[in-house]
Amino acid sequence: MTENTPPRQLPVWLPPYTDELLSSWISRHAAFYVVPPLVMLRHFLPEVSSLRSADLHLSSDQEIRLASMFAIEPAVLRRMTFIDVPKSSHRLLAARPAQFCTSCSPGGPGPSPVLRSQLLGWRITCPLCGDLLRAENRRELPSPFPQYRVAALRGEKLLDDEAERGIRTWTSPAEIARLLLMRRVIWPLPREHELWRYRVLGAIVPDLDHVVAAEQVNLPTPAKPILPLHLRPALLAGVAIVERAGPEMLRMLRGHMMGDNKVRFTDAAENMIARAGKLRASGQMQLI
Repeated sequence: MTENTPPRQLPVWLPPYTDELLSSWISRHAAFYVVPPLVMLRHFLPEVSSLRSADLHLSSDQEIRLASMFAIEPAVLRRMTFIDVPKSSHRLLAARPAQFCTSCSPGGPGPSPVLRSQLLGWRITCPLCGDLLRAENRRELPSPFPQYRVAALRGEKLLDDEAERGIRTWTSPAEIARLLLMRRVIWPLPREHELWRYRVLGAIVPDLDHVVAAEQVNLPTPAKPILPLHLRPALLAGVAIVERAGPEMLRMLRGHMMGDNKVRFTDAAENMIARAGKLRASGQMQLI
């Protein structure tokens, strides 16, 4: 098989696993045909630059062409991707597997398939069976936030509804998550002056400050707000708490900031609140 070979339907077709990611499915076919995965993909779609790109961005024509080559319905192929995930949630998509489910992750010979759920940075439970996910590095770190479990599960649902079903309440849960990971100022100033460790989220989930200090962990930035699995319940709970409290909590949280960071937070929060007002006025707001 070479890039110059006219595309044709594969003679041997490997059925996808439940919830398998498109790039994983292509890679398993590539292993079967003993070619690099990108060569396999570009045999059918020469214009696609990477496997990651195929997971995130395919045109309708590309979907149809690829589905035809793999003898699968375009709608089925589309569900193997993140094409329908809104841009606001793309920050929460990991570049590589971050977690797995002991019950639903397939095993067996050959390359291990990658499931979509392994890249969803807003999940703490498996979308297939509901079991708690485990970190991909296999380290057993229990969450230090068990008291926030109910709120965390609601936050997971809010983020999942937005990303997978296009459902929001008064604003974007993914945008709330981004704001909660902006830096904040605490008083009195800590002796170690490690102000970069403190995030807005800590004003809602105070236990977070103690855990971050004890573990000497570097929290992610708002640009890629994917927390380690054992810390993720704090962010999910924070999203749920802010969403339930409404716009006034966002305005209250800006009091924990100063300087340019406060300006950026205020501008983003006020834009979210203004959009929520327009949705409310037009009657398009969906309730969960």
